[in-house]
Amino acid sequence: MIRTVFCRKYQAELPGLDRPPMPGGLGQDVFENISLRAWQEWQQLQTMLINERHLSMRDPQARHYLMDQMQKFFNNEQHERPTGFVEPEQNDD
Repeated sequence: MIRTVFCRKYQAELPGLDRPPMPGGLGQDVFENISLRAWQEWQQLQTMLINERHLSMRDPQARHYLMDQMQKFFNNEQHERPTGFVEPEQNDD
């Protein structure tokens, strides 16, 4: 049976993650409130931000920046996008 969550980003009941993606309260919040679809989209955006901004994950400021952008992304707030980024078309399957 597929585990579902009410996704904060998409405001719909969607398949969820199999386990928290990171330790701690933030990981648990993502596990309980973010869909697999939203998480995968965030991972793609995060990779683009890391590459375009040449971020080092050793840098605490870079990690803080990404956590801030992740929260904004999941809460449908204004977040940074890489140059030339076009939102994928919404497919309501």
